[in-house]
Amino acid sequence: MSTFKAPKGTYDLIPPYSAKYLAVRDAISAPLRTAGYGYIETPGFEDVNLFARGVGESTDIVTKEMFTLTTKGGTNLALRPEGTASVLRAALEASLHKKGNLPAKLWYSGSYYRYERPQAGRYRHFSQVGAEAIGAEDPALDAELIILADQAYRTLGLRNFRILLNSLGDKECRPVYREALQAFLRGLDLDAETVRRAEINPLRVLDDKRAEVQKQLVGAPMLRDYLCDACKAYHEEVRALITAAGVAFEDDEKLVRGLDYYTRTTFEFVHDGLGSQSAVGGGGRYDGLSEMIGGPALPSVGWALGVDRTVLALEAEGVELDIPPATSVFAVALGEAKPVLFGLVTELRKAGVAADISYGGKGLKGAMKDANRSGARFAVVAGDRDLAEGVVQLKDMESGDQSPVALADVVALLRTKLA
Repeated sequence: MSTFKAPKGTYDLIPPYSAKYLAVRDAISAPLRTAGYGYIETPGFEDVNLFARGVGESTDIVTKEMFTLTTKGGTNLALRPEGTASVLRAALEASLHKKGNLPAKLWYSGSYYRYERPQAGRYRHFSQVGAEAIGAEDPALDAELIILADQAYRTLGLRNFRILLNSLGDKECRPVYREALQAFLRGLDLDAETVRRAEINPLRVLDDKRAEVQKQLVGAPMLRDYLCDACKAYHEEVRALITAAGVAFEDDEKLVRGLDYYTRTTFEFVHDGLGSQSAVGGGGRYDGLSEMIGGPALPSVGWALGVDRTVLALEAEGVELDIPPATSVFAVALGEAKPVLFGLVTELRKAGVAADISYGGKGLKGAMKDANRSGARFAVVAGDRDLAEGVVQLKDMESGDQSPVALADVVALLRTKLA
């Protein structure tokens, strides 16, 4: 055993369990790839100010959870705690908004980092798949992203998730609501940290999970009563488009999300089988973020879905993913047959057949155990006598049937049987 262990709050993904994560990533990104979203990859760390400005200085993410570091040159960096700010920064840097064809539709997948108290479904290193549509203000885009996420989850076989939906207003109506909420919060008995948060971003107080805070919030002014006509009309159109697509959602007037940049549409995917960490993903519209990080006005919308949380949700529902075995054909070489069977395995791989061979000079019994463990559908077994006759023994690992096949015909025969 190694002297070293994975850092606290992180995990290693090891086969065969890791295949679940790959399958979830593929399933979430598949609908995006058919809807015009192109893949983007950004660095694992960024200038710390990108997140302080974009995510919000009052958020727990920035004040308590970011992993920060100072380079030898004195630059302050942070491991990325979320994906949107990085993707928007990359899009601006590449001037995607000047190349026409807006919105720029992008999807990404990667690891993110937050210094949190580790618990089931909440790690310090976690994996997400996200999507962003940059540069267009259109209710159909908001609806499209929610529908694509719903499609991804249903493709995986998830059923017991719910979509919560709200509108946070815009720069016209939100300030009026903000003042009304602040006036209400000033009359409450809140701790110093929450009072400070109420002054910077009072909507975040609505998101406070503590019972003693929630109890005092009864009777707080509601944002829906302050939405301007434009925001009301926008939100109604989003709701109508999602409904027409047959996607069920619940209106949740207290839904804020933990990031400062959201405007108008905000949504969350929750799963009741995950206990207190019920959110599996979420997102919303962030029309002002580009300007916050020094870019031009670029209305945008996006989401991120947690791969770890989605895997936990699948396990909570008892959903078994249909993951094909990594190996279809396993070769067992006896005597001096290794070079020939190794060549055959190479040929099979070139022909698109997943093939493997027993290594380490094991005998027939040990090599056949390897074949069983690999999950292969067929085993190809050959010794010196077989090769002298120009054949190999082809064994069906399900039925146990075994028959000789001419060496020259094996690749074509296996391709046909596995098609």
